[in-house]
Amino acid sequence: MTPRLKPLLAATGSLLLLAPAWGQPAPSSPAPVLRSQTVAPLPGGLDRLLVVNDNNPELITGPGILLSTFPGQGRPVPAAHLDVPLSGRFDLFSHHVYAGKPETLDSTLWLAVVAQPRGNQPVTLKLLGGSTALSQSLDPAMAGAPFLPLPPLLAETTTPAYAGPGSRVATELLARTPSREIPQQWTLPAGSATTLLVLPLPVRGLDPLLNGRNLQLRLVSSGPVSLATLAAFGADDAPPPPDTWPRLLDGDLSPKEHQPTPRGASGRIIYSRVSGVQIGSTWKGTITDPGKPWLSAGRAPISWPIASLERGSLGTGQVQTAELQAFYPGTAWAAHGNYGVEYDLTIPLRNDGPQPVALQLALESPLKTDQQAGGLRFNATPARAVMFRGPIEVSGLDGPAGRPSRRRRFHLVQRAGEPGPALGTVTLAPGAQRQLRVRLIYPADATPPQVLSLLPVKQSPPTPASSQP
Repeated sequence: MTPRLKPLLAATGSLLLLAPAWGQPAPSSPAPVLRSQTVAPLPGGLDRLLVVNDNNPELITGPGILLSTFPGQGRPVPAAHLDVPLSGRFDLFSHHVYAGKPETLDSTLWLAVVAQPRGNQPVTLKLLGGSTALSQSLDPAMAGAPFLPLPPLLAETTTPAYAGPGSRVATELLARTPSREIPQQWTLPAGSATTLLVLPLPVRGLDPLLNGRNLQLRLVSSGPVSLATLAAFGADDAPPPPDTWPRLLDGDLSPKEHQPTPRGASGRIIYSRVSGVQIGSTWKGTITDPGKPWLSAGRAPISWPIASLERGSLGTGQVQTAELQAFYPGTAWAAHGNYGVEYDLTIPLRNDGPQPVALQLALESPLKTDQQAGGLRFNATPARAVMFRGPIEVSGLDGPAGRPSRRRRFHLVQRAGEPGPALGTVTLAPGAQRQLRVRLIYPADATPPQVLSLLPVKQSPPTPASSQP
């Protein structure tokens, strides 16, 4: 790993399995601890909305088409286009990093989103929600979100907290904060591609010369359209001429990266990154006991996976990963991690016991496994790797005077194998009920899986974990 790429891996959630660093073996660390509890599949499922998932290459090294849903027929490079019509509601998730050109390390890379009607009539494209942010911004007009050190838990005030572009974009989408950099509507004339956005990825003045941009759009169209994301260089810091983008559509792909392990292969897995159209934008679910309209408070301690994936189901056998309707060869064959997917979960909680109960709600980052372990394993000492960096919204926790609180948002920073701090408490008298609602948008600055946990306020100390794969 070269020194210039070290910040890249530190600044983004990575699903790649990398070889160990050369040199002396790391000193042994204390064995993980096991928290005995139930780990259950998360109820609900993904909707069927299409998401243009543009994340391969993550590190852009050359201009070209990043992802295109245009028809390939009649174009010079048909294989550069996935030929997927988008109509009605659909989303875009785009996440890229730029480290400068070897001969001009202070250059700017420009990203564009273009769209065109698939028929002979104009199409109106409306923005329902959207946000974009750079890792580093020296221009006040461009939203930035450097990877600042934040505490594990911050309750949101009038000033939102975030660290990293994925964290900021998820925070603004969750809060429905409008972006000054994204128009609210476009009219697309038939017969030609319209440029929706042109956004810079600058590295001039940065140390190290490395920058990233996250962009997420929730769109609705009045008719079927094709959409593409493109990358190009301009002269100095100026954007490329407007005719650059239509010409790029007749070119080839920007170089991809990270060949995935074939689906179903044994041994270690390289997930790779996604460049395709996924099926599913929102996971909705109501968490109850089997056959009942509520969840018994006596089920705690209990956890449910968030963004569980192949080889990382935490013993539940549940893979939440969105499937891909179309994708490029040599890129991920599923949307491992569900980046940009919204989780909208309801927990109708009831105390059906004879004594009052107090429970805590937490989002946690246990050690990844696919095996049943009788609970969840956590590191005995803090790890360095950040596994989750982003917001979560909760309604129904204990508020002032014991009344259920309204919507509250928190920002979390969690390291590998770290139990989560309590987001709040739910206190229930015998026979009492309380409905909790949890919303989060899985941020680009995270590595799956996590769990949503409902825990007794007082727990026994964890016991040493046996060796697990």
